[in-house]
Amino acid sequence: MYVPTHFDEPRTEVLHALITENPFGTLFTHGKSGLDANHIPFDLKAGEGAYGVLHAHVARANPVWQDVANGDEVLVVFRAGDAYISPNWYPSKHELHRQVPTWNYRVVHAHGRVTIRDDERYVRGLVARLTRTHEASQPRPWKMTDSTADYIDMMLKAIVGVEIEITRLVGKIKLGQNKEVRDIEGAGTALNERGENVIGEAMLECAAIKAAKAGDSPA
Repeated sequence: MYVPTHFDEPRTEVLHALITENPFGTLFTHGKSGLDANHIPFDLKAGEGAYGVLHAHVARANPVWQDVANGDEVLVVFRAGDAYISPNWYPSKHELHRQVPTWNYRVVHAHGRVTIRDDERYVRGLVARLTRTHEASQPRPWKMTDSTADYIDMMLKAIVGVEIEITRLVGKIKLGQNKEVRDIEGAGTALNERGENVIGEAMLECAAIKAAKAGDSPA
C-alpha cells in the first residue's frame, strides 16, 4: 500500500482501536489455488504476540482453510470508513480554483502468518467471545445457551478456526492532513451535513489537531 508520510499512522494502539471498532475484515490468501479473498469478522487479542493476534472462523465448506498451510503469509484489510470529497467543500477552492476531487478513508493492513485451528474448544471460545461482543448492545443479548446444546454442537462442527499472528501493521489515515485547516474543516462539515459522520467527524478532529499544533483554531 502506498502511504505518503502525511497519511501514515504508525501507532499500534491507534490501529488496534480501528480494528476493534471495525472488526469485519477481508482476508487475502495466496494458497494452492491462487489468490483468494474472504470477508469475515475478527476478534483481536491485542496483548498476544508482538503486534496482536487475530482470531476468526470460516465455514468448513469454505476451501480456504485447506488451501493454505500453517505458517503461510496472509493479509487482512480493515476499512474504517471512506467518503468522496468534493472540491466545492474547500474554502480555498473558491479563491484560488486549485482543488480537485478526492476520496478520504481510514484503512489498516495486518500482515501475518496463519494457523488453522480445527478444534472444537478453540471455535467454541471464539464464537462465545464474538457473541458477547456483538450482542452487548441488544436489549436482550443472545447467548449460546439460548439454543439447545446439540444444535450448538452441530453448528460448531460446521466451522473451522483461523488464527493469524500479526507480524506487521500498516495504517493509512487520509483526512486531508496535507491541506489547510479551513479546507479540512470545510470538507468535514459538509460530510456531516450529508450524514457521512464517520469521516466527517474524523476530519473535524484532524482540523482541530492541526490548528492546535499551529497555535491557531479552526474557523
